[in-house]
Amino acid sequence: MTFSSLSFSLHATSFAAALLIACSAGMTAHADDPTAEQGSGLALWYDAPAERWTEALPIGNGRLGAMIFGGVAEERLQLNEDTLWTGGPHCYDHPGAAEALPELRRLLFAGRQREAEALAMERFMSIPLRQRAYQPLGDLKLTFPVHGKAVNYRRQLDLDAAIATTEYEADGFRYRREIFASAPARAIVVRLSSNRAGQLSFNAALDSPQTDLEFSEVRFGASPKPSLRLTGRVRDQVDQTGAPVPGEMKFAANVTLIETDGNVSIDARALRISHATHATLLVTAATNFVNFQDISADPIKRSDEDAEQSARDSFETLRRDHLADYQPLFRRATLQLGPPAGDASLPTDQRILNYAEDQDPRLAALFFQYGRYLLIACSRPGDQPANLQGMWNDRLKPSWDSKHTTNINFEMNYWLAEIANLPGCAEPLFAAVDDLAVSGARTARTHYDADGWVVHHNFDLWRGTAPINNSTHGIWPTGGAWLCHHLWQHYLYTGDKTFLRERAYPLMRGAAEFFVDTLVEDRRPPEHWLVSGPSNSPEQGGLVIGPTMDHQLIRDLLANCVAAAAIVGDDRPEIAKWQAMQRRLAPNRIGRHGQLQEWLEDVDDPHNDHRHVSHLWGLYPGSEITVETPELLQAAQKSLEFRGNEGTGWSRAWKINFWARLRNGDRAWHVLNGLLTLTDSPKTKNRGGGVYPNLFDAHPPFQIDGNFGAAAGIAEMLLQSHLSGPDDSAIIELLPALPVAWSEGEVAGFRARGGFELSFAWKGGKLARATVKSLLGKPLTIRCGDHSLSLPTKIGAEYELDADLQLSTASKE
Repeated sequence: MTFSSLSFSLHATSFAAALLIACSAGMTAHADDPTAEQGSGLALWYDAPAERWTEALPIGNGRLGAMIFGGVAEERLQLNEDTLWTGGPHCYDHPGAAEALPELRRLLFAGRQREAEALAMERFMSIPLRQRAYQPLGDLKLTFPVHGKAVNYRRQLDLDAAIATTEYEADGFRYRREIFASAPARAIVVRLSSNRAGQLSFNAALDSPQTDLEFSEVRFGASPKPSLRLTGRVRDQVDQTGAPVPGEMKFAANVTLIETDGNVSIDARALRISHATHATLLVTAATNFVNFQDISADPIKRSDEDAEQSARDSFETLRRDHLADYQPLFRRATLQLGPPAGDASLPTDQRILNYAEDQDPRLAALFFQYGRYLLIACSRPGDQPANLQGMWNDRLKPSWDSKHTTNINFEMNYWLAEIANLPGCAEPLFAAVDDLAVSGARTARTHYDADGWVVHHNFDLWRGTAPINNSTHGIWPTGGAWLCHHLWQHYLYTGDKTFLRERAYPLMRGAAEFFVDTLVEDRRPPEHWLVSGPSNSPEQGGLVIGPTMDHQLIRDLLANCVAAAAIVGDDRPEIAKWQAMQRRLAPNRIGRHGQLQEWLEDVDDPHNDHRHVSHLWGLYPGSEITVETPELLQAAQKSLEFRGNEGTGWSRAWKINFWARLRNGDRAWHVLNGLLTLTDSPKTKNRGGGVYPNLFDAHPPFQIDGNFGAAAGIAEMLLQSHLSGPDDSAIIELLPALPVAWSEGEVAGFRARGGFELSFAWKGGKLARATVKSLLGKPLTIRCGDHSLSLPTKIGAEYELDADLQLSTASKE
């Protein structure tokens, strides 16, 4: 190998030549069979490049993400790094806010809502009024010589491999790009190849919409690998008052050439590869973020180190390590739905368009697995939790700042994790709660003069916990209670007592302490209930005392704290206080229309079709409204009927879960069908409440919560579980909300509360067989239709059941 300051050549080895033959053979197979790589159908594919961001395909390794457009003359990888946000470490609390709290409550109890909202805007809201925004990092652009017209074009995202490919023919030659985001390599890997020696030429360059950009050339290792480095800083902003918001976040990104058999030249602005057969690029990036209170890291050092470390490996090694990391996660759970309908070999956007007519169950199964893929891609241990867009954002001013909205959207991102066998993907949520307990303790003291910790309806990278935006919807103090629900659910699924004792219970106890100090007695009814407030029922009705959702969340938190205390052996006096408070909380109430009341007052409007259905939290994801509370269950159904089947993408996703809990599979399926409607595409006039061509959920605009929430809803239609009794017996129900349209199917690897993994199949709408593996040895009752079986299970035992839930001799203890 020879090297000069401006150019050098990397020569192909015999191994690379052999690889070329293999790649060429693979590309030929694709030309003949456009579904060759689809295998089980777990791929999104298209016959043209993406023209819009919502047509591009997402990849991610938990921290780094890219949207891949698949262009012919120019390929664009729009890049994100999950710690790149506007602003810097900041406390949003409003000094002296607690002094206004008694007057706020007095005004609300007196029915003077507008005065209370005005006072809250002046003295109780965060400083500044809005939190900070998630930012795009930039773009990697690959430009190619002008080809003749591209034919036999295909771009796809293989969910089973987490690899995006683009292939086409031009001027008689075939070209291929293979791109994946590797968690082990902490990098995005780009492999380019041609089926004819010397026919691949392109330029690679980095750019960014941010500021203070600097471009430089660097080299790594004993055998220098050429690398471009881009550094910069997040743009300065102004807040809603016009005050400056300096961009304190710095970043660095590298594109490094690992290998090629072509000629290479480099300067500070571009890598130029010519007359090659193949080339492999590595994209790394980092910021100065350490934690929400510390931004002292060196982004250049971080990105350079990642590039230098991973550039030592061959493409084959990087790909192998990526698959070894990703596939064991993704393959934990499988789903097949049938009977087949329509043509699954069509491009994905056409399949979505056709779904209105053919309602192919296979598209619903693909949508479920796409949700699992996206969660793995954007939420890995050690990284930031999924925000409103997961981790993919191309806008300097994204909708709702692409924050973490805790009055539904953030939690919906993680409903899928436990049941779909991805519990590790919830770790970033738990880590965020660790942080929020710190910043939320300051907010509890400043705004409520209370112990414990609180989260209102949004938080950002800087873990803002004070009420933001507007007093009509920003003062909602039960975000922490909802987040603690996820901690408890993780314990119910895993039985991890170390997690409960050392992490979850202390956080839950701190959240409960806040409500011990802030619940107030409502002296208007004779019962003198305890109520929350000031608060709101997200995101409608304005500032009130005692919305139904608050009390459902607080009851859940207190009950879970009592249960957790018994498990970890905590016998402090507060436990009796929690039990007494739980009994005194304002109950769920049924109103004059037969509906579950959304507020203490019976003021629900049956014509209100608002996207939020907050007062049904106790139905899902909570569990206090069940078949054991038939009057409340009927009232919840009435409220849901009032809201209708329509709505934004995430709202439809929540309704799928509601109808699943109501055991109405056909209604849940109908709502899912509405979500699987192509939106914002030249092929359709629909502009909202469906999915984009790349299957991203359309609020509109794109919000990823609808993807995750709908996937959770599909799982909930097929499997439900809860624990009951003093021995924590598990009750599992198979096919509780199976729609007629899914008359056959098969599930493997779904998880249930109590530490169970299940696989089962059905035919003609009836269970055919099931396998249950007990991980914790808890007693189990399993039900399906009219059949039921109780088992005193053993740890590690597998139980084979027939269509009547009778034990098979194949069971292993």
